[in-house]
Amino acid sequence: MGKAKQFIGCDKSFDDAKIVLFGAPYDATSTYRKGSRLAPAAIRVESDGIETYSPYLDRDLGEISVHDAGDLKFTSPDPAPVVYGVEAQTTKILGAGKFPIMLGGEHLVTLGAFRAVHKKHQDVCIIHFDAHTDLRDDWDGQKLNHSTVIRRCFDILGGAHNRIFQFGIRSGERTEFGFAESHTHLCKNNFATLPEAIKQIGNRPVYFTIDLDVLDPSEFGGTGTPEAGGVTFLELLDATQAVFKSLNVVGCDINELSPPLDTNGASTALACKFLREVLLLIK
Repeated sequence: MGKAKQFIGCDKSFDDAKIVLFGAPYDATSTYRKGSRLAPAAIRVESDGIETYSPYLDRDLGEISVHDAGDLKFTSPDPAPVVYGVEAQTTKILGAGKFPIMLGGEHLVTLGAFRAVHKKHQDVCIIHFDAHTDLRDDWDGQKLNHSTVIRRCFDILGGAHNRIFQFGIRSGERTEFGFAESHTHLCKNNFATLPEAIKQIGNRPVYFTIDLDVLDPSEFGGTGTPEAGGVTFLELLDATQAVFKSLNVVGCDINELSPPLDTNGASTALACKFLREVLLLIK
């Protein structure tokens, strides 16, 4: 692990923490504009610009115990060892009885974390917030890609049709939307069917993956593949609160901020604020 500046308020030791934050700075399979590998470090640096207190939740980071473990080090652009590295780190955190939260990076890094969570919780479901389906079987022959990550997670689940719930989706190939019709629960453009999904999931464990491009580019332009027609920050926050307050979330990631594309710093500031809220929502 390469130790970097800590995210604001995340200063507990590994042993004393309930939550462990780590970064996965990788973007080699990004299919459009790269730069998300720089997000974990940028979020930590810019976190000095926000408060530890959340007026949305009336909670403070000083009231919870979070360890910032820094960033994983990746020595090759090959996606396979990256996924295995993320899996190993998540396995370590889960094995210590702590909650893992990962900062990407591109969305492919979710696969490693989900592999680890699935080994511990065989009946786990996925809640996926994103602009994109991420259900391609391959990208130019490549099975491990940020546009295939949810399809690879589906493969891990062995073809179960009631385990993946997708929201905010507004981009993908026709074949991906066709696949979703019979293999996942997909809500286009917004979170309208989230209450129904919460009822269907019940007490089953949940892995929660959040691609920040679910937001409209007018609020979050600093991302590799912005898509018009997205949700607002407050809509995202409300939906995220509903997930954490209603379900048994056992792992989480936030990904796809690209600092080089964030020309005025607003997207990075939003990501900092959103991460604070997520940390404060973890049970």
